[in-house]
Amino acid sequence: MKVLITLILQYQEHLAELVQNIDALAEEMKDYELIQSIPGIGPKIAATILAEIGEIDRFNPLKKLVAFAGIDSSVFSSGKFNATQNRITKRGASQLRYALVMAVQ
Repeated sequence: MKVLITLILQYQEHLAELVQNIDALAEEMKDYELIQSIPGIGPKIAATILAEIGEIDRFNPLKKLVAFAGIDSSVFSSGKFNATQNRITKRGASQLRYALVMAVQ
């Protein structure tokens, strides 16, 4: 039992160190403060979004970023039929999609 408690305490120390490293790296990024200014986005979600997107300049036009996140709508049509309800494609970065959902909630 004592070994298990020691192991848990070591994991907690390691996790705290990782959180500090993530915070330090995120604060070095130029858009970190800007993303946090959006309501619903805190430090952890901002860090996740920046980590998943990387260099935003590679998404030109910005429709590529929407597709990368998998939040673009899929269009279902066949012949003369056009669907009235289109769902998102869910392709791309699932962690980015999850961070955006958490920000909205």
